Amino acid sequence: MTAHPRHRFLVLMVVGVIATLVMASQSGSSTAAVPSDTATSTVAAAKNGVLLPAREPAAVEITPASGAQDVAPGDGVGVRATSGTLTEVRMTNAQGRTVEGTLSQDRRTWRPAEPLGYGRDYTLAVTAKGTDGTTTTQKSDFSTVNPDLLLDVSLNTTAGTRLSNGGTYGVGTVVVAQFDASVGDRAAAQRRLVVETSPPVEGAWTWISDSKAHWRPREYFPSGTQVTVKANVYGVDLGDGVYGQEDRQVSFRIGRSHVSIADDVTKQVSVFIDGKLARTMPTSMGRGGTTNVGGKSIHFWTQPGVYTVMDKANPVLMDSSTYGLPVSSSAGYRISVPYATRISPDGIYLHEREATVWAQGNRNVSAGCLNLSLDNAKWFYELSQPGDVVEVRNTGGKPLEQWQNGDWSVPWDQWLRGSASRA
Repeated sequence: MTAHPRHRFLVLMVVGVIATLVMASQSGSSTAAVPSDTATSTVAAAKNGVLLPAREPAAVEITPASGAQDVAPGDGVGVRATSGTLTEVRMTNAQGRTVEGTLSQDRRTWRPAEPLGYGRDYTLAVTAKGTDGTTTTQKSDFSTVNPDLLLDVSLNTTAGTRLSNGGTYGVGTVVVAQFDASVGDRAAAQRRLVVETSPPVEGAWTWISDSKAHWRPREYFPSGTQVTVKANVYGVDLGDGVYGQEDRQVSFRIGRSHVSIADDVTKQVSVFIDGKLARTMPTSMGRGGTTNVGGKSIHFWTQPGVYTVMDKANPVLMDSSTYGLPVSSSAGYRISVPYATRISPDGIYLHEREATVWAQGNRNVSAGCLNLSLDNAKWFYELSQPGDVVEVRNTGGKPLEQWQNGDWSVPWDQWLRGSASRA
C-alpha cells in the first residue's frame, strides 16, 4: 500500500528532529558536554512529553559575605545553593584546621556543626555544580567579633540551685534563667531560651530583673512531664556589646503531684497526692502583728498565696537576727529545728515544733512558719521535692509577692506582660 504524502511528511519531520538531537550531542560547544546518561534521559523525556527543568549554572550564597568583620558566631554562618547543588564545602580557621559541617540531604545547604570562636578568622571555600553540568567555585574570608564582655547563664530552681540533669521536680516547678550580669537586649536573650515539654505544656517567660527570667506553665505541670530547658546563648549579641559565653541545657522530669493546702480557717494542712487527700496535719501559723526594730517594720504573718517547696534540711538553725530581729529581743530566737521544708526565701518553713503541739489546729503562735508535730513534719519532709505546691489560704497580712517565691501568685495575664516577646 502506498503511503499518503501527508504521512511521508510527518515521518521525515520526526526523523529530522531525532537526527538534529543526535548531531547536537556529538558536536562541541562552549558549555560542558551532557553525559550520555543525561542525553538518553533527555531523549526519553522528550519522547514521553515530559517538561524538563531549565539547564542553569550553579549559583551560591555564602553568609557572611567575604570581607565581613565582627560577625556574631551564632548569626547563621552557612552556604546555600540557589541553583544547582553543593559538591564540596570546606571551612578553615587561620591555622588551617577544618571546621566540621553538615550538608543537607538535598545538597542545597551547609552549616557549621561546631561552634565558631570569638575573635577568629575563617575561610569558606565552596564548589557547586549546576543543572547544566558546569561547576563553579566561590570563597568568603571573614572574621568573628571580639566581645567586650561575655555573659554566662545558669538554669536554676527558685532556690538558686542548679536544676539537676535527670532530676525529679514538683508540679509547680519554676525555671530560672540567671545571667551573671545585666542583659541589654532581653528580647534577643529570650529568643534563645527554649523550654520543651512532653506532653506539650503552655508556658511563658517573664523577666524579674535585667539579669533574671522565670518560666512557668500556665497551670501546674501534669505528673510525668519530661522537660528540657536550653539556653542557646553562645555567639549571640545580647546587647551593649555583650555576647553569650556558653550554651546551657538541662533535662528533668515532673514527679507525682504533691499539692498542700494550709487553711487558717481550719488550721489544718491538707496534703493531696495525685489529687487524692493523703494526710491532714494540724498546724500553727504566723501569729500576726508587727514590731518595729531600728525603724524597720517586721511582721509575723504567714502571708496568703501559692508557694512552692524550695529545699529542705534536717536540721536548720533558725536565727531571727537574719531578718533584722535581734535574738535578745522579746520575740527573738535562735534554735535548731529538725525536718524543715523551706517555701520562701525570707525563711518560711513547714517544720517540727513539738513545743507548740498544744496550739496546732487551734491557734497561731509562730513567727510565720507552719509548725507541725514531729510525726507530721518528718512525713512531710520525706515526701517533699523541689517544686511541690503549698497554698496558704485565709491568713492575714499582705498577699505573697513574687520575690518571696510567689510566681504562682501572679495572674497569668500579668505574667505575660513581663515577657520580652510580648506584642
